[in-house]
Amino acid sequence: MLNLKQIYHARSRIAPHVTYTPLVPAPSLSNSNREVRLKLETTQPIGAFKLRGAINAVSQLNDNQKQKGVVCASTGNHGRAIAFAATRLGAKATVCMSSLVPDNKVQAIRALGADIRIHGNSQDEAQQLVEQLVAEHDMTEIPPFDHADVVCGQGTIALELFETWPQVDTILIGLSGGGLLGGIALAANSINPDVRIIGLSPQRGAAMAASLSAGKETEVEELPTLADSLGGGIGTHNRYTFDLVKTYMDDLILLTEQQIANAMRHLYYQEALVSEGAGAVGVAPLIEPALLDQLKQPLGRNVAIIVSGKNVDMRDFTSIMRGDIPK
Repeated sequence: MLNLKQIYHARSRIAPHVTYTPLVPAPSLSNSNREVRLKLETTQPIGAFKLRGAINAVSQLNDNQKQKGVVCASTGNHGRAIAFAATRLGAKATVCMSSLVPDNKVQAIRALGADIRIHGNSQDEAQQLVEQLVAEHDMTEIPPFDHADVVCGQGTIALELFETWPQVDTILIGLSGGGLLGGIALAANSINPDVRIIGLSPQRGAAMAASLSAGKETEVEELPTLADSLGGGIGTHNRYTFDLVKTYMDDLILLTEQQIANAMRHLYYQEALVSEGAGAVGVAPLIEPALLDQLKQPLGRNVAIIVSGKNVDMRDFTSIMRGDIPK
């Protein structure tokens, strides 16, 4: 079982390497009955929250493990985080990715010094190569979400959130494998059991939603989505995040590609923020009130949105800002 104490320990380890990210008002999403603020993980050195978990995990490896190297499967931001953390902490890094990962994310990870391996057409197939490298070269795997140190690293976001805004009563968080939502939800509920946690996923390839519905880890077809960082499965032997999400998440909203695009546009045109699709999903129910009908209870008065990353292909981004949705 993971606990709040472990998340505080993670905070001490990662503090020299990560940004204490700002929590900014969102006037375009707020009204007389509700204040909305944005937690800008886009300001991390790699442009996404994943750095927290990666630093926490790599910092606890011994010299022999660092020399043999760390390896992971990634849709982009986790690989970027592992590459950054390995360079900062003196380890070798290999990142395995599927052919669906956008080229801008591949090149960004390579630029940070990681060895890149492209394998298969899904996150699950990329994971097969990770397991092969671990078996053959005794490398240390640091998975994107289902890892104690990764979950605790992501949970440090909640510590900052409550320090900055103790009145927060609702947190909107993108949901894929559950490392971000699970870590934040664990910390948030340990601090304030009444806080509501709302997850948001794309309709395309919502593996956690399918798993929660089935009551067990379930594989789904991985499909291209504007929220590509929310792609991939949750693993067939999930140890941490499935139970964390099942225990602490109050509601889940599934979004169409159009709704994700609308959220990205809103952040850009109304709040002057560039966000990838996965980073913008929390905005969707606030600009399309019909989505709120899916919730068991109305939103609270003090709502925080985790804007998780900004690493979007700018060609796609400018197309989306013009009103198109890339296929």
